[in-house]
Amino acid sequence: MRNPWFGRGEPGPGPAIRLFCLPYAGGSAAAYRDWPALAPADIQVCPVELPGRGGRFGEPPFLRMRPLAGALAAAIAPYLDRPFAVFGHSMGGLLGFELTRTLRRRGLPLPAHLFVSATAAPGTPRARPPIHGAPDAEVVAELRRLGGTPREVLEDGELMALTLPTIRADFSALETYEYLPEPPLPVPVTVLGGTDDPLVPVRDLDGWRGQSAAGARLRVLPGGHFYVHSAAAEVMSVVAAALATPV
Repeated sequence: MRNPWFGRGEPGPGPAIRLFCLPYAGGSAAAYRDWPALAPADIQVCPVELPGRGGRFGEPPFLRMRPLAGALAAAIAPYLDRPFAVFGHSMGGLLGFELTRTLRRRGLPLPAHLFVSATAAPGTPRARPPIHGAPDAEVVAELRRLGGTPREVLEDGELMALTLPTIRADFSALETYEYLPEPPLPVPVTVLGGTDDPLVPVRDLDGWRGQSAAGARLRVLPGGHFYVHSAAAEVMSVVAAALATPV
């Protein structure tokens, strides 16, 4: 039976390490559609499809981060039989962090490396009021400000009506998240940020250093919150170098 968490193809044998890629709020596995062509031959890019989007559009999205992390941990457990790493952008970075902590609690294999991109360190106070319960116009305005959604999508009323429930659910998972202290992860962490990110300034990334007992490094790339697209080749270069050279 096909695993719905890997709508673009389940992880297979071959490359030396699997890279599970987690999307940003409102995003899908398609956010990483160009990455296989950018990755070295020894890295297998495995985009994760969360409920409520892509081929899972009819499924209800999760409203809370930890239940989502728990379900994802169960979904990827059969594919942890070889070295793997986790990459998450924005919401995906926080999900990757909670996923790794969940794997540790369950006694499952841990990633060789955790990449958190455009994600404020856990416990960083929110600078903006929550919007998951705001009127549609305010949610759309926030998406427009962040710059990750094409203008033609934002201006398509019918399409936005279909996608807003999932976007709201993702914002809910982020905005209701409460950081609970645990020992630092025994996993090296690479933290990525954008020079002109209006949502996650570089100063909000420094706290990640306390979340790894195996070392952490910060890389700042040119671009706004969605540099993961505009600087995709540079992001993959950082990932490949980190996986080739331990922290």
